[in-house]
Amino acid sequence: MKKVLLIEDNKDVRENTAEILTLAQYKVVTAKNGKEGVELALKEKPDLIICDIMMPVLDGHGVLHMLSKNEETSSIPFIFLTAKAERSDFRKGMEMGADDYLTKPFDDVELLNAIESRLKKNEILKKDFAKNIEGINDFINQANGIDSLKKLSEDREIRIYKKKDDIYKEGAYPKGIYFVSKGKVKTYQTNQLGKELITELHKEGDFFGYLSLLQEEKYSGSATALEDSEIYMIPKEDFFSLIYKNAEVSRKFIEILSNNLLENEKQLVKLAYNSVRKRVAEALVKLSDKYKKEGEQKFSMNVSREDLSNIVGTATETVIRTLSDFKEEKFIEVSGGTITILEYDKLAKMKN
Repeated sequence: MKKVLLIEDNKDVRENTAEILTLAQYKVVTAKNGKEGVELALKEKPDLIICDIMMPVLDGHGVLHMLSKNEETSSIPFIFLTAKAERSDFRKGMEMGADDYLTKPFDDVELLNAIESRLKKNEILKKDFAKNIEGINDFINQANGIDSLKKLSEDREIRIYKKKDDIYKEGAYPKGIYFVSKGKVKTYQTNQLGKELITELHKEGDFFGYLSLLQEEKYSGSATALEDSEIYMIPKEDFFSLIYKNAEVSRKFIEILSNNLLENEKQLVKLAYNSVRKRVAEALVKLSDKYKKEGEQKFSMNVSREDLSNIVGTATETVIRTLSDFKEEKFIEVSGGTITILEYDKLAKMKN
């Protein structure tokens, strides 16, 4: 049973609205002013909040402002109730992040339709969609249906790349964002001498190639398959439909961008101050963290020494010598191009 918090200072309106919601099989929690409403929202964690605007102690705008600043309540669907139908009042509420707006007097059908619509939308956006092509299509199609987004293209592209195939090259204009359905991908930048530095590694379930699209500029780096891969391309029109018209999708990509920027900052610090030995160890740990499968006892991967040196940011010959040292110390096993990590903890805790 879904829980609804009703914040309304008028006793008759509060009791009548609560009765309608109870008859519609909702669990109802009521508050007679904004301050009490905020306290109940934090305590009860309702599935949806209905709040009057004109109230003593703390008005509806104040309630929304306080709840939107709290991580635990910021994503709860929020519907304003008011007898004040001025356009400026409506705009202020929506600009602050309200999901819907009902003007009193309203009928029971109007109220219940607004609640059902908001709950349905929130359920879809919070759903943990499978990290595969079907899951991404499911997410796009359902979000499109709820938010009345323009019809997304039916011919989304699945592209097959062989190992070392380019997915996109530095200087090209982005046509969409990419999603790894199967395989492994590296993104990298090249200096004037042609030396590569791998900036990111991607596995199944990862998005990549969206930063240049968001900035509306040419790719600042390139992307190449590390092994035979299946890549799903979401056209930029579809992506922007979600970004601009769906706040939850926007927040998720902002979070991804923030995490990537933080990771890139850490990488720059490591390149500047860590020894080559420690950086090689960190590169092996990074590969393990990124690609080790659940239930796998020891991580093994066929990785070229050139790619490994491009992660570390040093010469290939230096990486080969360091790997030889690690092999002698029984940290790893090496068989042809395949590296198996034997002592993950020792590599992770290696001193500088």
